[in-house]
Amino acid sequence: MRRYEDTYKQKGLRKQLVDNIRQKGITDENVLAAIGNIPRHYFLDTAFESIAYDDRAFPIGEGQTISQPYTVAYQTQLLEVKPYEKVLEIGTGSAYQACVLAELKANVFTIERQRRLFDQVKTLPFKSQYPNIRFFYGDGYEGLATYAPFDKVLVTAAAPQIPEKLVQQLKIGGKMVIPVGGQDVQRMLRITKVSDTETEQELFDNFSFVPMLAGRK
Repeated sequence: MRRYEDTYKQKGLRKQLVDNIRQKGITDENVLAAIGNIPRHYFLDTAFESIAYDDRAFPIGEGQTISQPYTVAYQTQLLEVKPYEKVLEIGTGSAYQACVLAELKANVFTIERQRRLFDQVKTLPFKSQYPNIRFFYGDGYEGLATYAPFDKVLVTAAAPQIPEKLVQQLKIGGKMVIPVGGQDVQRMLRITKVSDTETEQELFDNFSFVPMLAGRK
C-alpha cells in the first residue's frame, strides 16, 4: 500500500512552484496559498513524484491529465472564489483542482465522466480533509440541475461552445470560467450571467486542454 508523506523537500519544492507561478502573473495571494498548502504529489502516480512540482501537466490515465499548476491558479484566480460559495466543477480528474477550490472554503460540487477516475478519487487520503467537496459521476454537459443554482462554474476541459445548461445553472451575477475552442488551442472565457436571458463575456489567454466530452464512460 502506498505511503503518503509530505517531506521538507517537497514543501520546499512547493514553495518554489508558488514563487514560479507568482512570477508568471498570478497575484491572488489566497490562490497562491492554496497551491502552497496542497501536496500535489499525492495526486500523481509515484513515477512522477520526483517531478510533481514542475509547472507542467502530467497524465493520470484514461487520456486525462492533472493540469499545469499555473493553469489551475489562472482559472481559479479568474473565478474570484469567495468562502462558502457553491462552485460546480466540470471534470474532477485527479481532484487537485477541486481541492484548491475547497482550500478557498468553497462548497465544491465536482463531476467526472470517467468511471475509473471517479472511483480512484474516492481512495485519496487527502480527500478526507475536505468535507466541503461532493463528488458525482455523470455528464458534465448536463451539470447538476438538482443542486443549482451555483455561484460559480469552472470547466477544466476544452468545450467547442459554451454549454447552455451550465449557464442556466448559474445564479444571476454568477460567473463561469471555461476554455472554448478547437482541439489544439482554446481561449479562456469568463462569462457573467447578468439576467435570465443575458450574459457578458470576457476573453483572456489561450490554453490547451483535453476535450470536454459528453456522456459517461
